[in-house]
Amino acid sequence: MSKKLVAYFSASGNTAALAEKLAKAAGADLYEIKPAVSYTREDLNWQNKQSRSSVEMSDHSSRPALADTMANVSAYDTIYIGFPVWWYIAPTIINSFLESYDFSGKKIILFATSGGSGFGKAVQNLTLSAPGAQIVEGKVNPSTKDIELLAAMD
Repeated sequence: MSKKLVAYFSASGNTAALAEKLAKAAGADLYEIKPAVSYTREDLNWQNKQSRSSVEMSDHSSRPALADTMANVSAYDTIYIGFPVWWYIAPTIINSFLESYDFSGKKIILFATSGGSGFGKAVQNLTLSAPGAQIVEGKVNPSTKDIELLAAMD
């Protein structure tokens, strides 16, 4: 059995709730990916092209600073990474997280929350940020049954 970590970024609490359920189902440790500067409601207004999230997502090289880089990813074989889907990909803070550690030889299983879209190009977009890792598309808005399936994907 592999050692598992559930790492997640949650802008509004929805992804955090799923991450907690998944960690419990998988017997995994839990780690919150936090931005150095928290997002405000105005920052998350996707209808405003000048909002922080809109500016970050329109620049694919954007790498928001992390509050810390204390996750001991080297201790884990399987890492679940959760996030809200923004503009059909993971928020660029997920790239910041992936680029802060060595994920070589790790299995990364994605899960996400979304108001209506799927993963889009999330796997393709994240692959360059985690060279040597196997990134697997998990589920968007997983049900209780889906969480159990995700937990068994290691």
